[in-house]
Amino acid sequence: MDRIFWLRKGYTTLLICLLCSIQVMAQKGVAFQQTPISTVFKTAQKAGKLVFVEVYSPDCHVCQSFVPTLADSRVGKSYNAKFISTKADINQPATREWLKSKKYYVPSLPLFLYFTPNGELVHFAMSQNSTDELIRHANNAVAPTTRSQTWKKRFAAGEKAPNFLIDLAMYSRVVCDTATNIAAMEAYANQQPANTHANNSNWLATQKLVIDMDNPLARSLVSNIAVYKKQYGQAAVDVAENILMSSLYSSRGGRYSPAQIKQVYDGLTRIGIDPKLASSRTLLPEVTAYFRLKQGNMAADRMNNHIATHTLSVPEYVYVARLFNRNSPDSAYVPSLVKWTGKGLAMKTTPGEQADLYYELAEAYRRAGRVADAKQAATKSMEIAKAGRIDTKRNTDLINKLK
Repeated sequence: MDRIFWLRKGYTTLLICLLCSIQVMAQKGVAFQQTPISTVFKTAQKAGKLVFVEVYSPDCHVCQSFVPTLADSRVGKSYNAKFISTKADINQPATREWLKSKKYYVPSLPLFLYFTPNGELVHFAMSQNSTDELIRHANNAVAPTTRSQTWKKRFAAGEKAPNFLIDLAMYSRVVCDTATNIAAMEAYANQQPANTHANNSNWLATQKLVIDMDNPLARSLVSNIAVYKKQYGQAAVDVAENILMSSLYSSRGGRYSPAQIKQVYDGLTRIGIDPKLASSRTLLPEVTAYFRLKQGNMAADRMNNHIATHTLSVPEYVYVARLFNRNSPDSAYVPSLVKWTGKGLAMKTTPGEQADLYYELAEAYRRAGRVADAKQAATKSMEIAKAGRIDTKRNTDLINKLK
């Protein structure tokens, strides 16, 4: 009886030991917390550790390939000693909202982010899948002299090694520091001989990091699109188009001269974009540039050239008329606007659209000092609005201005 008791006790003890061993083995790798990110940071504050966040997607095959590496005992020993760790699924609304609130851009997955307990980003990595690389990133994150947070100062101090510039440019993309990204990639591109612009390394840099159409790598891509298409297929066109359009609609693009906007148009057509589509994409930026330069007549000419080759809808004619009435620096556009509103009124319109077109026509005449014509158009707009039971306050205000 005693023997059976001790055998049973021994078996139970062995089973417990085996379960504990399995649990220890399961925790050899990085100990990811299954809690909200806000809770992870609170835990880190209490523990006095940094925070490691892996931004990933469950259906990302590259992310999945990192699972065994993150479960490696050496990686676990390094990370668990230094960080409180968590995974952030980019498909989840909470993750997207957190990234948006921090103004982080995710260029590709997985993305490794390293923070102070108070939420300050000090390091990032888009790592090769190896144990040594992950440990190296962890060591860099905790060292004040090597973490990403210091790279901008090192660049300003003159550090220009190609791999460093690539890292800085990517970090700048993650934290949405456009100016530093452009400067770093300009420095990088200037180091690359022209005959290497299309090689695999520089193509990857162009794909992932170049966001400025004036970068030498971007100019090379657009100018030699046939060469790039032969090597990289449709992706070459897509990347070139993205660089041109992101440049045009960036904050710096808002300061482009008409000549620079024409450069975008030329680039789009060179890579195979239909000229009519390229004209549509560059129309408003170019018109706005002429407004900024106080060249209302040039803005009207650009719009007239566009209308001559495109079919506009009635709402588009209303939009164009309103755009010029609100933004043109002078009344040189008025003869053109009379034609635009005439084209709109000749089409099938709703009462609201008719009232809008006559109102904009009246406003244009007013700006040109043609009071009698302005009163006639304003009265017409008022009559249509009343018949259509549309609010007439703006009509009343305009007529009062013309008295």
